[in-house]
Amino acid sequence: MSKAIAALLLSVTAAFAEPVTIAAMGDSLTQGYGLQAEQGFVPQMQAWLERNGAEVTLINAGVSGDTTAGGLARAAWTLTPEVDAMIVALGGNDMLRGIDPASSKENLAGILQAAVDQDVDVLLIGMQAPGNFGPEYKAAFDGMYAELADQYDALLAPSFLEGLGSVDPAEVQGLIQADGIHPNAKGVALIVDVLGPYVLELIAQSKGD
Repeated sequence: MSKAIAALLLSVTAAFAEPVTIAAMGDSLTQGYGLQAEQGFVPQMQAWLERNGAEVTLINAGVSGDTTAGGLARAAWTLTPEVDAMIVALGGNDMLRGIDPASSKENLAGILQAAVDQDVDVLLIGMQAPGNFGPEYKAAFDGMYAELADQYDALLAPSFLEGLGSVDPAEVQGLIQADGIHPNAKGVALIVDVLGPYVLELIAQSKGD
């Protein structure tokens, strides 16, 4: 564990006195596609947070195949009164379908605005487009997450897949399922190790409001 992460853990411990409920909105990466129930992102993140002193309930609001448009369509009923904070990890399927990043950005903005309206803090998790879509597409897609996080005062984790060390399937074969797309249980554990401190920060922010 790095010194920075250790310092973050110490600084937010006092914020964990009361339980927090977090809705994890996403697609198959959040939902846990192809994995046993306890191996998915949400249960592994739940366990990681508990090991690090957080009293938290994560709600799996991941829908396999979902796009930003789908997330926007269900944002209102995801943000139920018991939800204190939300993780938003969408955009991968938009990119795979070649959807205009301007449209994806507008949908994500709608989700973030819905959270603002409900006074719910958000951790926005980015994705990166491959180079084969062209430099303009990649710049627009990759850049929209930081722009939105700044606009809506959301926390930002730059990449859902950062824990894998690469987005090239050929370089992470031991961490990816046979479909060449979704992380296996070991891959999810590495993803959680990187994203966990961001979620701790989200919990601390939610408790500080």
